[in-house]
Amino acid sequence: MTPNPNRTLSEAEGWLTPAWPAPANIRAVCTTRHGGVSEAPFDSLNLGDHVGDNPYAVARNRMIVGDTLQLPSEPLWLKQVHGVDVCGMDVGECYPTGDASSAFGKGQVCVIMTADCLPVLFCDKAGTRVAAAHAGWRGLEAGVLERTVESLQCPPADVLAWLGPAIGPTAFEVGEEVREAFMQHDPAAANAFQPSDNTGKWLADIYLLARQRLNAVGVHAIFGGDLCTYTDAERFFSYRRDGQTGRMASLIWMAD
Repeated sequence: MTPNPNRTLSEAEGWLTPAWPAPANIRAVCTTRHGGVSEAPFDSLNLGDHVGDNPYAVARNRMIVGDTLQLPSEPLWLKQVHGVDVCGMDVGECYPTGDASSAFGKGQVCVIMTADCLPVLFCDKAGTRVAAAHAGWRGLEAGVLERTVESLQCPPADVLAWLGPAIGPTAFEVGEEVREAFMQHDPAAANAFQPSDNTGKWLADIYLLARQRLNAVGVHAIFGGDLCTYTDAERFFSYRRDGQTGRMASLIWMAD
């Protein structure tokens, strides 16, 4: 059955709203896999147009999100490349590729897509700027969160951050090279890695790594970070679990 695009957010299929003390004009949502029209293995609210899904289904799903949330404008759907580039929507720096976007103007919708990588939403305490970042381990290690905080052009102490659903610390197995890369930047990153049962492998806590990076630049108001995409197959897409699969979206904007 095709979902009703006119339903309210409270009626949406378990979509997530951050539990954080953001100003009243800040709107933020993270979708789940429910509420769309895509068929397996993208069922059903796949928002990625690069994963092999029917492009008409993806377009319909994006329309459902826009209508359900009553978005004030078309979101900036980036071609994400596991890098550190931030698109400044207010200054014309809107490139086709990037892994974060920021906005100071009302009605501009920042969005990133994930299916195990960490989505991070940002706003300032005054409700005058927002940003969204896509932090896989490569982008996280390279500094995408630091670059996103910098793009907000306000004191880091005034920034709020929400960590959305990502692959959890019991499922995110990585090689020694990943651990070494983070530890070269900050030896304290060792606390985010536990030995795996598989020789030469480690279980990484991407949430802790993100908190460490944000703390290091002065962002301490950090929320979320307790939902695992890999273990919650009912709600979330997971590339590590399923291979070919869909993408969720995390969106943030300022209302009038």
